[in-house]
Amino acid sequence: MQGFWDWLSDNEWSAWLGLAFLFGIFETTTLDLVFLMMAAGALSGALAAILEVPLVGQMLIAIGVSAIMIGVVRPIAKRHMRMPQKVRTGVAALVGQSAVVLEPVDGDDGRIKLAGEEWTARSFDGRTEIEAGKNVDVIEIDGATALVLPEDGPL
Repeated sequence: MQGFWDWLSDNEWSAWLGLAFLFGIFETTTLDLVFLMMAAGALSGALAAILEVPLVGQMLIAIGVSAIMIGVVRPIAKRHMRMPQKVRTGVAALVGQSAVVLEPVDGDDGRIKLAGEEWTARSFDGRTEIEAGKNVDVIEIDGATALVLPEDGPL
């Protein structure tokens, strides 16, 4: 057994590599990026061992790199891993946008300019009349017709 410890003291980098490997295995079970950052610290300890830094220095380097990785890199990585909010596309993306009335809008018909295109429109509540030139909010899309209300609310 003494031969193993002699070999290990001559090849400290292998212990650091083994530790990094174990941290990598632990990371696969947690998926929280903590053990991955600690594995990076262990790899830095292995590099320090290869460069023949004393054991205390190797440990300080490994601990320092792990702390920096957990404190700085992990929050950034976690932010990038989050799923983006669902992106609305098509007509769903038009709901909530502003438009300009081209032809008077009432409960039956009208024309608006919405997202650079001309749309048929009618008032959302079926009673409100909106004159040309006014700004409106798109409340709903019904087929090819936008249901709108004045930006300042019903008249």
